[in-house]
Amino acid sequence: MSGRITTLDAVTANPKTIYAGAASGGIWKSENGGTAWRPVGDDLPTQNIGAIRIQQSNPAVVWAGTGEGNPRNSMNLGQGIFKTIDGGKTWRSMGLEATKTIHRILVHPDDPDVVFAGAMGDPFTPNEHRGLYRTTDGGESWDKILFTNDQSGVADMVMDPKNPNKIFVALYEHRRTPWYFTSGGPGSGLYVTYNAGDTWRQLTAADGLPPGDLGRIGLAIAPSNPDRIYAKVEATKNALYRSDDGGDHWTLINDTPRYTNNRPFYFQELAVDPADHNRLYNIYQPLHLSYDGGRTFDPTPMIPADETKGVHADFHAFWVNPNDPQNFIIGGDGGLGITHDHGKSWYFPETMPVAQIYQVNVDEDMPYNVYCGMQDNGNWYGPGYTWRRGGIRTLYWQYLVGGDGFYISPDPEDSRAGYGTSQNGDLYRYDKIGGYYSSVQPPAPRGETLRFNWNAAFARDPFDANTVYSGSQFVHKSTDEGANWTVISPDLSTNNPAQQRGDYGGLTLDLSGAEMYNSILSIAPSSLDRSLIWAGTDDGQVHLTRDGGDNWTNLTARVTGLPKEAWIARVIASEHAAATAWLVVNDYRRGDYAPYLFRTDDYGNTWTRVVDSDDVKGYALSFIQDPEEPNLQFLGTENGLWVSGDNGGSWRQVRNGFPSVSTMDLKIQRRESALIIGTFGRAIWVLDDLKSLRELVARPRVQRRLRAMPMNDAVQVKGRFINPPGNIWTGFHTTFEGENRVFQRTEIPFYLNAHVNARATVSADIYDASGTKINTVSRKDVGPGLQYLTWKLDEQRADGGDEESRGIPVLPGDYQIVVRAGDYSDTTRVTVISDPRFSLDPEVDKQLYAYQKEVDGQASRLSALLTGLDNKAEKLRKVLRYLEDVEQAAWADLPDSIEAMLATIKETRALGQTSRPTERQVGAWQSYAVTAHSKVREAQQKAMSRTTVPSAQDWETVEQAEALIEDFEQAVERFGLDVWGAFAAKLKAMSLLPGAE
Repeated sequence: MSGRITTLDAVTANPKTIYAGAASGGIWKSENGGTAWRPVGDDLPTQNIGAIRIQQSNPAVVWAGTGEGNPRNSMNLGQGIFKTIDGGKTWRSMGLEATKTIHRILVHPDDPDVVFAGAMGDPFTPNEHRGLYRTTDGGESWDKILFTNDQSGVADMVMDPKNPNKIFVALYEHRRTPWYFTSGGPGSGLYVTYNAGDTWRQLTAADGLPPGDLGRIGLAIAPSNPDRIYAKVEATKNALYRSDDGGDHWTLINDTPRYTNNRPFYFQELAVDPADHNRLYNIYQPLHLSYDGGRTFDPTPMIPADETKGVHADFHAFWVNPNDPQNFIIGGDGGLGITHDHGKSWYFPETMPVAQIYQVNVDEDMPYNVYCGMQDNGNWYGPGYTWRRGGIRTLYWQYLVGGDGFYISPDPEDSRAGYGTSQNGDLYRYDKIGGYYSSVQPPAPRGETLRFNWNAAFARDPFDANTVYSGSQFVHKSTDEGANWTVISPDLSTNNPAQQRGDYGGLTLDLSGAEMYNSILSIAPSSLDRSLIWAGTDDGQVHLTRDGGDNWTNLTARVTGLPKEAWIARVIASEHAAATAWLVVNDYRRGDYAPYLFRTDDYGNTWTRVVDSDDVKGYALSFIQDPEEPNLQFLGTENGLWVSGDNGGSWRQVRNGFPSVSTMDLKIQRRESALIIGTFGRAIWVLDDLKSLRELVARPRVQRRLRAMPMNDAVQVKGRFINPPGNIWTGFHTTFEGENRVFQRTEIPFYLNAHVNARATVSADIYDASGTKINTVSRKDVGPGLQYLTWKLDEQRADGGDEESRGIPVLPGDYQIVVRAGDYSDTTRVTVISDPRFSLDPEVDKQLYAYQKEVDGQASRLSALLTGLDNKAEKLRKVLRYLEDVEQAAWADLPDSIEAMLATIKETRALGQTSRPTERQVGAWQSYAVTAHSKVREAQQKAMSRTTVPSAQDWETVEQAEALIEDFEQAVERFGLDVWGAFAAKLKAMSLLPGAE
């Protein structure tokens, strides 16, 4: 469960230091050869990475070009080029923001101030901001040194390893619109410079390249023999070309479609073995090898295009260790693969959560599950949190439906079954336990051809669990879980034949369905009025029906400020007012990068634009209104997550560790007040305390110094040693572990304003329903803002316990919590509920509680006796230490007497608890002696994790413990009367034992 990797580089002198760039997931660094990874660059204003290049003469200097260079329909644009001089700790913008995508970077090895940035440009918007740029002053200024036209950018660029002034650059003409894609044109071509870019020569058919318009070209130069250069050329006839004289002349060596004709706009990468110029890596959907300079390829791929074998296919990035050709790394739509034995075995680093999420959802299980649709990785589900030790590991997640995953929706009554979608309206019913899924996609009415968008609309009816909606150009409705469908709308798109061409691709047809247009993107049934349904299309149309689909009103012209034919990404129906809805709109596919969010409060008659570029950064992608506090709203954009507490009047970016990542979808788990955030590049995040935000929004002007916040119900989870699935041990940073919520405890939220002591001590007293204080928890050095105290859902034991141990688990019920900071206090409440995994009679918990209270009472008796003996022993040891420093003849025999008394105390104590041996060094030790302490521990163990009432034998264990404690108590009393009393009096008379009893 990773995502698309677009670029790789490693330090030549220390190849354990590796950088990887994700298409929309940021920059990642490994310092141990790829076993462990961490993000470096989460503070960048964008996480969309197209190129990374290390300055090998000083590896602390790294360049990063932003904007993905694979111009697919869901590509992510960037914000120029960035540079670090401290190995990724900090980054500085070095310009070129208008280029939008930088696909290649080269650093001159002899003069690192000379850097080449290959900009592919924005494929949706023809302009001059593309081509090859060069800086000669370390990025302070840039010159454009190679450019052909406003639709052509740099697709590839290689430098001669023995002559760094000789550089080959492939320019690529291409164009995207929301409904069309064309690859190739007169602006494409292969160019070479011999003077570091001062002048250029175009290589043409006269040099052996194909005649006519060219498309995308992939390049590779052999490190062991720079005269050997390969070019994978998209042309009228796609083929692999080779030069054996440094690029002066080229020869077609392979035009087998299997190896040269696989979606060249997306897969056109080559690499050469650093020690063998004939060993060529063909990097596309699979990974194929040639051992004879490209004339033939091994028909058995090193990595097949099969999701069940080895490494996820669809590759875009490749790095070969220049000093060890057995070691190379490949990156694609499913993350990284690392090999050290030339592809015989591969390691998949699962600690790079760069999944590109289209949609998220939740169920009502407890713990609840999170569902997601991922780019090229299908539909999945996994826990939002677990009641097991450790974090949320990859092994918790299960695959549901294949393809590019989009909408995923579990049944509300039973999450075993549900709906999953993939590209172009493929709709399935799945069964988690059975492991199968079956198609329920709406059929085309007679005489119609349906147009389903790549990310086609899907929605469930809020009133009827059996009813669902699917969107082509029509709204389709099924009332029997997809068995039968009815069209309930006319064509809601503009239905423009000019935007429905079937020859996408240009030089190479690419009919994947990604350009399907004039279709519905969003269907939003109202949860307040079962006859009301909103719909939005990819060509800017907004419709509403108020009679269940019999009649539809086109509202498009009423949306003031809506760009013509803009992308209506989402329509959101309010859960507070039926007349209210929002439109999430973007128009970057036409060169408009502004955010658009519109709201209506009168069924679409009038609309207000809620955000613009002064409010948030990045075009709009998602929105949600809190179901309880209407003024609390969240907006996801291409550059992060934003929150409003005043109904959209103002917005603040959510940071606190959340990067400026494409935020594609938002859902709220109502029962647990959790915001689920689906990002297109950094997987799934959860903000699990909306109650506190609701309180701050609902009462923003309450200026108390201390505010205790409302709390979610807390589950009294049963269990002791609860391990995760699979291997218990994570290997330290090699297993992905998402942060888990605390369990067998709860977090008490409170807010300190800036007027409280900057670093306060905060405590919380917990009271049961009778008003009895049962525990106190505290934290020191607490700063202002929203903070938390942790309570273990326990009653303090009679002996006080310690910070690590847990007291007696409290019974289900309501508890009052009084939070205190200095002279200020505030009160909140929490309801503790029983573990829902066990259908227990409440009497079970009551009897278990009574049992533990009885055991705790006996433990307290025993502890007091043992502590009394320990205190006596410690007083004697203090006397011994004192006697070591004084010389008094009258006291000469005292040390021996004290040692004898210490031995007697030890013997007496052993009647209650067998002590660990002190006369010898101990490796492993345990005692099998039956003592008061061993019986108390046995009784305590019986109470832990029990789901039945205490048995007769359990109570017998308590009785045995009580009898042994009574025997021990008598022994301690005899010791005190017969032995200790006189001895202590003697020492007291010598003024050696103050306070002796």
